[in-house]
Amino acid sequence: MLPCRTHNLFVVTGGPGAGKTTLLEALQRTGLAVAPEAGRAIIRAQRAIDGPAGHDRNQALYAELMLSWELRSYEAARAAGDIHLFDRGIPDLIGYFRLIGLPLPLHMRKAADMFRYNKTVFILPPWPEIYVQDDERKQTFGEAERTYESMRAAYEEADYTPVHVPPAPVEERRDFVLAAIEAACPP
Repeated sequence: MLPCRTHNLFVVTGGPGAGKTTLLEALQRTGLAVAPEAGRAIIRAQRAIDGPAGHDRNQALYAELMLSWELRSYEAARAAGDIHLFDRGIPDLIGYFRLIGLPLPLHMRKAADMFRYNKTVFILPPWPEIYVQDDERKQTFGEAERTYESMRAAYEEADYTPVHVPPAPVEERRDFVLAAIEAACPP
């Protein structure tokens, strides 16, 4: 795949358990670079050290750690210069604050405004047939649906175009995303 000349950073988002990680792993096998999700890594690390941040602990601190992770991932991807996919992006934090009912800190909005991704954002809808809870994903399916809606709204408000990736076998989803990236990266 040819690199984009500009705006070569793409976000894959949606609610938990919609198949984002599986899709990103399939896309990575095609040779595309992928930045992992901040949330799960932070939850694991905070649990390992009995830290204060997490969904069920200090949510504002958890969001600050996610912002720091996303900024670092963003800068590393920009320096690499190739097409890069992100398992969530900075605007996800806008949706997260909406979900948890806390006011959005101004610096979070500023970060979302300053650190821009490609206007095309891939969003995966809730998919009950594949949804499962695990050690890091404690949300109910209803919470996953609310998360999806919150992320969709956050990206639209931040002037992105959410492209819905339909529920389908991972190979079809992969091909759908690859075709959309090609369309967003004209020669």
